[in-house]
Amino acid sequence: MGSVKTIGVLTSGGDAPGMNAAIRAVVRTALYFGFKVVGIRKGYEGLIHGDIQEMTARSVGDIIHRGGTILQTARSPQFKTEEGLKKAMSMAKVFSIDAIVAIGGDGSLRGAEDLSKLGMNVIGIPGTIDNDIACTDYTIGYDTAMNTVQDAIDKIRDTAYSHERCSVLEVMGRHAGYIAINVSISGGAEAVVLPEKALDIDIDVIKPIIEGRNRGKKHYLVIVAEGVEGKAIEIAKEITDKTGIEARATILGHIQRGGSPTVHDRVMASIMGAKAIEILKEGKSNRVIAFKDNEVTDLDIDEALQMQKTLPEELIQLSKMLSL
Repeated sequence: MGSVKTIGVLTSGGDAPGMNAAIRAVVRTALYFGFKVVGIRKGYEGLIHGDIQEMTARSVGDIIHRGGTILQTARSPQFKTEEGLKKAMSMAKVFSIDAIVAIGGDGSLRGAEDLSKLGMNVIGIPGTIDNDIACTDYTIGYDTAMNTVQDAIDKIRDTAYSHERCSVLEVMGRHAGYIAINVSISGGAEAVVLPEKALDIDIDVIKPIIEGRNRGKKHYLVIVAEGVEGKAIEIAKEITDKTGIEARATILGHIQRGGSPTVHDRVMASIMGAKAIEILKEGKSNRVIAFKDNEVTDLDIDEALQMQKTLPEELIQLSKMLSL
């Protein structure tokens, strides 16, 4: 793309392990192809206020193993306004930014889409632990978050067995149960409570726990996605009241966002980051990098953000079947 000389890179929304690997790949691939790269700190808020600095190959040294994002991230209500968007575009002109690579979740990609409508060349890279972006089968940070949860499950199971308790574990996923359903399978949970499914606590939670007790089980695990109405603490209380089994709630919270990314997240982030620059070099823009059918590809940003994602029913059924 002859008109693109300077590329800005930012991370926005919730942080996710692997974002630093993506930043590293964007910067070093861009430099390899002869582009100038600037880092935009604190997402779209930083773009509005000009919190921008040039990046070199050394700027991204020794970061691939680190969680979080060296560019930091922030929510920006101002950016969602017409005035905020215009300020962002004006600041991009001040720094001669010709294209922006935005790494983040659905809101971050929609922010990039808004910039594209004002004439900015944009590439979106999906980075969110929730894996809830419809256009891609995988998002950066998802694997690390699940492994963090699994480690917690293994530790909680030890103490639950010692006391014959039921552990109710709340995991992230306000609107999407991808973490919850997968760790329910990997962790051998008796029940999983998902935002995508209406909850009948007697059928979905109490019954499998009682059936497990009647088969001789000595400990129980219930996974709850944070977006469910009547969250972990309330569900734990109802389990105790109805079964007589002591139930304890554990809310993992933001521990799921942190930590050194897994090999899978590092590699996927690196491939996606490099792909973003490669398609800019080819003269394409206003795209979202996606992992579809075991291949990293790119999609039109408008079409990508119109797609809908649903939780695979077969995973839900598998979780129920294996909980026996």
